[in-house]
Amino acid sequence: MDITALPVWKKLQDLAGGMRSRKLAQMFAEDPKRAERYSLETPYFLMDYSKNFIDEQVLQALLELARETDLEGWREAMFQGECINRTEGRPVLHAALRGSVGESVTSAGQIVSRQVEVELERLKEFVNLLHNGGIRGCDGSPITDVVNLGVGGSHLGPQMAVEALRPYWQGGVRVHFVSNVDGAQLQNTLEGLRPESTLFLVSSKTFTTIETLTNARSALAWLGDLAPEAELLQRHFAAVTANPERAQELGIADRFTFRFWDWVGGRFSLWSAIGLPVAIAIGFGGFRALLDGAASMDRHFREVPLAENAPVLLALMSLWNCTFMGWPALAVLPYEQALHMLPAYLQQAEMESNGKSTTRAGEEAAYATGPLIWGQLGINGQHAFYQYLHQSPEVVPADFIGSVRPGHGLETHHEILLANLLAQSQALMSGVSRERVAAELRNSGLPAERVEELVPFKVHRGNRPSNTILLRGLDPQSVGALIALYEHKIFCQGAILQIYSFDQWGVELGKGLASALQPKLRSGDLAGEDGSTARLIEYYRRKNPGETLKVAG
Repeated sequence: MDITALPVWKKLQDLAGGMRSRKLAQMFAEDPKRAERYSLETPYFLMDYSKNFIDEQVLQALLELARETDLEGWREAMFQGECINRTEGRPVLHAALRGSVGESVTSAGQIVSRQVEVELERLKEFVNLLHNGGIRGCDGSPITDVVNLGVGGSHLGPQMAVEALRPYWQGGVRVHFVSNVDGAQLQNTLEGLRPESTLFLVSSKTFTTIETLTNARSALAWLGDLAPEAELLQRHFAAVTANPERAQELGIADRFTFRFWDWVGGRFSLWSAIGLPVAIAIGFGGFRALLDGAASMDRHFREVPLAENAPVLLALMSLWNCTFMGWPALAVLPYEQALHMLPAYLQQAEMESNGKSTTRAGEEAAYATGPLIWGQLGINGQHAFYQYLHQSPEVVPADFIGSVRPGHGLETHHEILLANLLAQSQALMSGVSRERVAAELRNSGLPAERVEELVPFKVHRGNRPSNTILLRGLDPQSVGALIALYEHKIFCQGAILQIYSFDQWGVELGKGLASALQPKLRSGDLAGEDGSTARLIEYYRRKNPGETLKVAG
């Protein structure tokens, strides 16, 4: 399908042209029920999308586009286990990991839901043994620290969830994360840990990821001479992988090898055994609650009409802002310290999924397929890049995310935090007019010439769109629902814009080049390299002292 040939596509382009001259504040003044009309409430959050440049005509056209591109058909195909990841020949079944597909869905002749439950029971047994001191190191010491070695989807999701659910940490067993092949992160993480009571969790879908396996080899060396290597691998290592045979070939015990499947995309694998660090941190019951929250969003996404469907509406707002209004970025701004890793997580989830220029027909996309995702904690951002959001010539739509109930007992702190979230969203929409700035400056007693000089610098044009999502609290169910909301949003964008969202060929090129270049850093063979790369390698070899640099003093 050439979606740009659809009449509704041209209609949306025309509507976008007209909307660029509208004022959001005026749209609220004209419709006292606008916030009620363009918001919805689920059991776990309120989503307000009223501060977008939409009216009923725009919304109905967006919904028509979703129907004409068969979003509902693609949605059902995903839940039915059809092969919608066609470039890799796989179904897309991360929803099965939280119990959201029926027993009719099979893979390789196996009922998917039963496979999932078997593995979850294994995870439960492992977590309970770990917390009860039933898993011990080579000298009999109970395991007190688990270090997750993974990168990308094997790291970002688990660490994000562990940080988000800090109030639910069980204690007793500490969880740490190492993702970077830069040895500094591994060294810094291991400082203060005891080899005798440390277990390394090697998380890799293929179990061939060079960064993760390099960190695993260094972790094995750190364990030293506690025991022979084979015993260390059996007692101090566990694995999570879609390639369990490879993990066992490397010496990790079968009972400590946990499986997920190739129908789970890495960046959507939090709900599988990849989430083992989360289960360790908050207990298996907490992990089940996280899955339940996500499953509730699965049901909402699958059953609720498009016009009242939270993931669909969030996707349509993003598509409208990026593809039709022409704003190519989205700022993710959580006003909760616990959600500090959410922007990084969503960067991978969305940009690795829809950051593509080839349609399902194998043709060049003639439109933007998704925004650049960036952001950080809202309060920190206010003192860093909000100047750009408010007064730059560029318009950057934003998602503000907060919580009604904090994960701590400092209520005044939370009121200040939430007031800032509401104020920033309001300020981006309303701005400050030239007339108001001038009046405030005159009232402050400044002379007329100084007022005239300062006014242009203090005007905020406003008229900048945003969504606001208020969670009921930072409990496992609400966090699970939030993550699943964004997962399904990403799916909707890809389905509507004719993108295969579940492959990531763009990740592979750099990996292959790095493998070829690594030996050249030692050999100095620059044959076939471009001038810039050759120059950089030459400089590295000339300046590399051949040993680890020590900090003076």
